[in-house]
Amino acid sequence: YTRINMAIPKLVLASILLFVLQQVNSQGLKADFYKKTCPSLESVVHATTARYISRMPSLAAALLRMHFHDCFIRGCDGSVLISSTSNNTAEKDSIPNLSLRGFQVIDIVKSAVEKQCPGRVSCADILALVARDAVSLINGPSWSVPLGRRDGRVSNATEALLVIVPFSWYNIMLVRTGGGHTIGFSQCSTIRTRLYNFTGVGDSDPSMDPNYVSALKRKCSPTDKTSIIQMDPGSSQFFDVNYYATVEKRRGLFQSDAALLTNNETNAYVTKHSTSSATMSFFKDFATSMVKMGNIQVLTGSAGEIRRICSAIN
Repeated sequence: YTRINMAIPKLVLASILLFVLQQVNSQGLKADFYKKTCPSLESVVHATTARYISRMPSLAAALLRMHFHDCFIRGCDGSVLISSTSNNTAEKDSIPNLSLRGFQVIDIVKSAVEKQCPGRVSCADILALVARDAVSLINGPSWSVPLGRRDGRVSNATEALLVIVPFSWYNIMLVRTGGGHTIGFSQCSTIRTRLYNFTGVGDSDPSMDPNYVSALKRKCSPTDKTSIIQMDPGSSQFFDVNYYATVEKRRGLFQSDAALLTNNETNAYVTKHSTSSATMSFFKDFATSMVKMGNIQVLTGSAGEIRRICSAIN
């Protein structure tokens, strides 16, 4: 998803992450929130999302990633969807978010929902539903999404510089959610330091399998900023447990993947879920963790607003 800013000490990152997780608040959210005000919501979202995923399955990873990036800055409030203006540079244009894609899907889903239920459904809820449906449409798990989020009115690029990948730093909930790395791609630029200058002396990360390092170097030159690589080689378009098998072989693409092997609890989870027989267990864990993540710092009641369009504050 995104690299951690390694200039920030691990202890600080861990503290920030713990603080964010403590802000989980599901008060006011419920699965049938729109039962009376927008009964067709989930069917409209699913049908619209399916049209795009059927044509471009790789969008599933992008839409899931977008949900992560939204929730870990100011909570799940749809702030990552807001476009910059002449007076404000929004999260969307912050460095960690420049590679996000799929915004047009959210805009089209929102438009379809507005036709059925004008002014009733938040962009934050739509993003949570689209992420769920995108995963299930590529044969991943599904889950009941608690609804009732309101949209935030603040989106600041500087705040997004502290985006934290949600599968780092030794928390078992996060290693479960980290299985989202089983789908999608990243750019060579995200691992350049890990391959060519890990400690500043032209070396590679010793935690990586040397054969994997050699393979990645054949794909990514030191100056390559555009080529893409699979996060889960050979299985990047399938939602499965192959990610954990890859991590166990020390072939995780990111440092956050490698970190899972350095803690007894997360290491045990990786080992347990590195074979296909653990698929159902992983699916259940992933779904549970996605619900928890989707509850982070939500706005409910009279807080925030219901945006008319997802890219702009009302």
